[in-house]
Amino acid sequence: MSGSFFNGLSLSGWRGPLALSTVLFSILGIFAFSCGVILLYRLAVLPASVWLTLASLPALLWFLPIRRRLPVPVWSITIGLAFGMVWAGLWAHERLEQRLPAGLEGNKVQVSGYVCDLPVLGSFSSIRFSFCVTRWQVNSLTPEAGRSWPKKLRLAWYGQPDGVLPGHRLKLEVVLKRPHGTLNAAGFRYEDWLFRKGYRATGSVRSALPDLAVFCGLACQYHRIHARLAQWVDEQFADARHHPLIASLLIGNRGHLTSAHWDVLKATGTIHLVAISGLHLGLVALGAGFIARRLMLAVPLYRMSEHSIRLSVFIVVLVCCLFYALAAGFTVPTRRALIMVAVGSWVLLKARQVPAWHSLAVALGLVLLLDPFAPLDQGFWLSFGAVCVLICVFAGRLGGTGWLTGLFLAQGVVFAGLWPILELVGQGQPVAGLLANIFAIPWVSLVVMPALIMSGLLLALFPELSGLVVPVLDVVLGWFWSFLGWVAGMSWPDLDGTPAELTVLALLVVLIVTVPVRGFRVAGSVIVMAWAVAAGLPGEAENPQIVKPEVRVWDVGQGLSALLRAGDKVLLYDTGPEVKGVFSSAESVLLPNLQALGINRIDTLVVSHADSDHSGGLDLLLKEFDVGRIVTGEPEAIRQKLEPGSKVSIQNCAGEEVLAGALFLSFWQAKGDFEGNDASCVLTAWQAGAGVEWIFPGDISASIEPLYLRNSQGRARSNRLRERVVVAPHHGSKTSSSEAWVNGLNPEWVIYTAGYRHRYGHPHKNVTARYRGVGAESLNTACSGGLVMKVADGTLKIRETRLNAPFWISGPGLAREQCKIP
Repeated sequence: MSGSFFNGLSLSGWRGPLALSTVLFSILGIFAFSCGVILLYRLAVLPASVWLTLASLPALLWFLPIRRRLPVPVWSITIGLAFGMVWAGLWAHERLEQRLPAGLEGNKVQVSGYVCDLPVLGSFSSIRFSFCVTRWQVNSLTPEAGRSWPKKLRLAWYGQPDGVLPGHRLKLEVVLKRPHGTLNAAGFRYEDWLFRKGYRATGSVRSALPDLAVFCGLACQYHRIHARLAQWVDEQFADARHHPLIASLLIGNRGHLTSAHWDVLKATGTIHLVAISGLHLGLVALGAGFIARRLMLAVPLYRMSEHSIRLSVFIVVLVCCLFYALAAGFTVPTRRALIMVAVGSWVLLKARQVPAWHSLAVALGLVLLLDPFAPLDQGFWLSFGAVCVLICVFAGRLGGTGWLTGLFLAQGVVFAGLWPILELVGQGQPVAGLLANIFAIPWVSLVVMPALIMSGLLLALFPELSGLVVPVLDVVLGWFWSFLGWVAGMSWPDLDGTPAELTVLALLVVLIVTVPVRGFRVAGSVIVMAWAVAAGLPGEAENPQIVKPEVRVWDVGQGLSALLRAGDKVLLYDTGPEVKGVFSSAESVLLPNLQALGINRIDTLVVSHADSDHSGGLDLLLKEFDVGRIVTGEPEAIRQKLEPGSKVSIQNCAGEEVLAGALFLSFWQAKGDFEGNDASCVLTAWQAGAGVEWIFPGDISASIEPLYLRNSQGRARSNRLRERVVVAPHHGSKTSSSEAWVNGLNPEWVIYTAGYRHRYGHPHKNVTARYRGVGAESLNTACSGGLVMKVADGTLKIRETRLNAPFWISGPGLAREQCKIP
């Protein structure tokens, strides 16, 4: 955009005080509307539709004499805020009313519809895709009153190594379940992602047949054309060495990117380059606008006025951006970027010196009006955050900056400005990203994207040029990827800071750039450098002190992981499940939650046994944390799971010790030549003075349980046992939790760590009946989410994460609210 656009808060383009006040009040109302949409997602309970309707009453008061008693800004804020909450609330209700009846979960059902995204290859020779349902072929069941069938499903079809569906319009036999995922205080939440994307059921495909009887409307036709475009790109660039990057950058098809690609992109902070967003659409807009204006200027002046030229350029820019957005799949980031480009182009069309903040507010309001679920996207906060930082730095600058200086300024302030946002959303800001983006963004902008677009157009017109075009793209992308690989392979310091520290750092960096006082800039730069040096220096890993001991059981699905803390000491029992290259609870659950607690050191890592649902992600934890030792029931098997050269101490499961003088720990393992489940290391934790005991038995079977009971009878407690918490052996399998075990322990609480509607069917109904028979209160992480246990006022307090979950996870009638232990 021209420099006049970023001209402080000048309003010279608006004429007259009345017009000025109207514009200001309108912008205020738009901003209040945006705040209303965002605030709705901070609510734990979604207001009923009738209350949302009543919330719109302030708008009606505007037409009554009472409106004169309050200032216009108050009305702008009140009406905008109310309308925003009502708008978002009604859309949320519409989405949540799409529910799969509980009676259909786990049963085969037939649906007809069309594929509404690009299928991708998944694990275990599967195809994963979105399916928009046009007809449910169910005769015996109907949705509840006021509910409707899910319109969009997330499906996986296993045993399809070719990754080819039998058509675009299909009749499927599927087995479904309602939206569900792991639920903890921090980390990735699958249910958040499903709700945001509109998936109201997930499942697997048992059979698929073409169904030409499905009506193919506008949306269906678009997805069919987009799938054909993706197929054409794959065919034209199949011989390219960097075919995955070409498909991703050209049409947003990231399904070909491998885990190696993602590792490099994450390490260099350049994931945004392979997601079609503001950068790519901005380049298309600049290119289309430049070419269109040059062509228009060639027309004699007496035939076209300046306004007509600007209008023509505006139309060409919008049409080109729209076509590119459609070619890129018209995803959420693409639609958001399209709106922002349209607003910016409109401002330039009107040739007004409009404050940049006004344009940003209008773009924000339009994005939330057209997509009220946008605040659930991390990209929403990052994109608008980046624009805010750039406006703060470049708006109102009296002197221009050269392109090189501007590039370094933009990258520096965006790097610092987005750091606290990334920290709050659970992502890190790799230091390598500062160097990588300074060179990668110009290369992608000025070389890669023009080359890709021109290559695509050339091959569409002259397919025989493939032999010339593909090698050129491989060279261009080869330099780009080699550079990123070189940056990712370098040793970079880990700069860690709290969100508060990073926010202060970001503000200081922005002030250094914007305040034209030499002394302040020097002092500020010294402070920033001193912080960076101090944060990057290696030091002893320390944990925060806690006053009272606590025990946490994470929700890791079908697996187990628990945390015991006392003082500044930490013990982690098991690390949850992992499927290499597919899923790791250590990465998605443990790492973000441990970091959120400020934990840097794991004094003792207990791995009950080597099964993958108890020992996943060990190398990641050893890389990210200072681990004092590993205690396990299978030392040799665990050693083999670690990377060669790992020097962590691995010890047998035996002995007793005290954790920070508050938790007495006992490690026990059955004597004999056992392996697998029966080799599990059993941990017993006893909080002195509180009379509370926790037992973590791993996966021991009914044949081992009597051995533990005999051993535990010989341990005398200094205080009377008040409450006993038992984690059910083997997730509540029928091969464990025998009557002798349950009656012998007689626990007050039993915790099942099982997956929701998992194929193993844990916990077994016979097991749950035994625990109920002795009066034990039952909890299942599949229902409760993560659990936090503390002793307060002499009583054990257990907090379930689901009680603090947002309305789209724990609302009435949803999977967690109706989740029952058999």
